[in-house]
Amino acid sequence: MRVRYFFLGVVLALFAAASPSLAQEKSIVVASTTSTQDSGLFGFILPKFKAKTGIDVRVIAQGTGQALDTGRRGDADVVFVHAKSQEEKFVADGFGVKRFPVMYNDFILIGPKSDPAKIEGKDILAGLKGLAEKGSSFVSRGDKSGTHAAELALWKAAGVDPAATKPGWYREIGQGMGAALNTAGAMSAYVLSDRGTWISFKNKGDLKIVIEGDQRLFNQYGIILVNPEKHQNVKKEPGQAFIDWLVSGEGQDAIRSYKIEGQQLFFPNAGQG
Repeated sequence: MRVRYFFLGVVLALFAAASPSLAQEKSIVVASTTSTQDSGLFGFILPKFKAKTGIDVRVIAQGTGQALDTGRRGDADVVFVHAKSQEEKFVADGFGVKRFPVMYNDFILIGPKSDPAKIEGKDILAGLKGLAEKGSSFVSRGDKSGTHAAELALWKAAGVDPAATKPGWYREIGQGMGAALNTAGAMSAYVLSDRGTWISFKNKGDLKIVIEGDQRLFNQYGIILVNPEKHQNVKKEPGQAFIDWLVSGEGQDAIRSYKIEGQQLFFPNAGQG
């Protein structure tokens, strides 16, 4: 009897020693944008992924630039962001294995309901030029996020460079999308937002969509496994399992079915973007 208990104790001790590593293997870290987190998308799709695979996903919500830096340091297994040129460079530089397009939505220009600059319409470049000419208050995230990168590219296309000239009407806050929208509301200012965050934003106050529908406002999201050859701690198999699920029919259906008050926030397009 004592021998039986002894061996049982050994088995239990071995299981206890192994269980932390087993649990660790069943979890991954995803560095992603504030828009995928703040919009509620992860809260909707991650339970479905865990139910399918048993894998827990811990999200680090950052601007795209910061998320890619997190991947470069090897502090995440997967990056899920929205700045295609930066994503392609991340892979070309050897930090990522392969970029997979996942979904898209669009950017929109938000402003006061009274639209003091009188720029409402569908032409984002004309709208930005109008803001600059009239000196209307504009809030920039200023945080190297995908939205910030898109904003800077749009200003450049409009022939204006407020990030360099620092006019009094242009305010950089170095924070995420929710904070930028709150600041714009408090200042009665304009701000570029992704549509998903705007739909889920609860403190709209006196703000409304001023410009939407311009093809230049297209917003593509991509996902990349951090290169395990660069960082041996990267969990290749569960990380790739998450990517494979997102681009599968089941994952794409989960993204498609996420809505707030009947409005779809993201549109799946695996293999296209």
